[in-house]
Amino acid sequence: MAEILRVDHAGELAAVAIYRGQRAVMAANANPAIAETLAEMEGHEAAHLARFDELLNQYQVRPTLLAPAWRLAGFTLGAVTALMGEKAAHACTEAVETVIEDHYARQIDELNADPTGPAAGLAPTLSKFRDDELAHRDTAIEQGALQAPGYPVLAAVIRAGCRAAIKISEKL
Repeated sequence: MAEILRVDHAGELAAVAIYRGQRAVMAANANPAIAETLAEMEGHEAAHLARFDELLNQYQVRPTLLAPAWRLAGFTLGAVTALMGEKAAHACTEAVETVIEDHYARQIDELNADPTGPAAGLAPTLSKFRDDELAHRDTAIEQGALQAPGYPVLAAVIRAGCRAAIKISEKL
């Protein structure tokens, strides 16, 4: 339970930071349409983060020790991909949300395998959050994520970074 809450909190914290970094660049570049879409997705992530804040307190689980690093890394990733262009920003969202959707799906399967375990009631929350992440991914694809310059390399690097952050945040 502690690992699930810690890593999911860290992921939502980083997601909020990514969208903030992207919005900062897009707003500065007078791109209000994408800034509005990013703000909406950031709002979903902020709601997820707030719920994980509550769960950390409820179950007396400490957040990851690397929260400040994940905030900085997330904001930087968001800003850099936005500076690369709108499609690169969407590629970032697609790559991150693809990893997170898979991560949530594995957690949901694990929780459902032990329906009487202490964390069994968490599965519906994770399912709702996973659905939100899928919607973000689909929006990013619709907005041209797969057409970003260097998409295969960019997405692979971002996905690898997300997977590494997940493993680290589970323990620290």
